[in-house]
Amino acid sequence: MPQKLIDGVVVKPLRLNVDERGFLMEVMRPDWETFKKFGQVYVTSAYPGVVKGWHYHKKQWDNFVCVRGMMKVVLYDPRNDSPTRGVVNEFFIGERNPVQVSIPPYVYHGFKCISTEEALIVNVPTEMYNYEKPDEYRLPPDTKEIPYDWGLAPGLKHG
Repeated sequence: MPQKLIDGVVVKPLRLNVDERGFLMEVMRPDWETFKKFGQVYVTSAYPGVVKGWHYHKKQWDNFVCVRGMMKVVLYDPRNDSPTRGVVNEFFIGERNPVQVSIPPYVYHGFKCISTEEALIVNVPTEMYNYEKPDEYRLPPDTKEIPYDWGLAPGLKHG
């Protein structure tokens, strides 16, 4: 049974254009529904088994595409005014499932590398990173505020 998507979240299947030379995959276009505005583009990585989470933004939308390896991306909706308050979404994205996950402001998110080698996410957020006043609000991966277990070994924390 498909999971109920958190309000505002969009999962967009991406198309691989393949020929004898390799492939091309579009990550973001201004005519896609997930495009709001351009902030910057960056790449983030995680080593096998490493969790990076939890955090949310007050202004920024994130648009994740895993371009190498596989990541488990998990979202949690804490918003009081949301029809999906309390809902957790789990997505397996990457080489075997090329999709873009668009994450609205105030939705907690994190990811875990589930491949045997380092995995890479390209993010096209709507805002530039502000070094003096980051739009980033964090909780540890094992917080009791979010009903999700990353399956980390006892005593092992990432974030």
